[in-house]
Amino acid sequence: MTRFRVAVHIVPRKGLLDPQGKAVADALHALGFAGVADVRVGRHLVVDADATDARSAEQSVREMCARLLANPVTEDYEVAGVSVA
Repeated sequence: MTRFRVAVHIVPRKGLLDPQGKAVADALHALGFAGVADVRVGRHLVVDADATDARSAEQSVREMCARLLANPVTEDYEVAGVSVA
């Protein structure tokens, strides 16, 4: 077994209201960043997991997201990276 570090981004689904993201976008516009089209505020998780290989570690974390870490009704997630911890 090897310990892998898996980074996951969880964000509100597109099309759903994201009041925190809207507030950040409005603040950026007020600061002169007119080119900002949209901001989505979510969570970044780092999970250290023991697995036989990187693919198994990623699959395990995807199952964690589907079952607990992300709300499947309101959130999307993506695995941002897998590396040896």
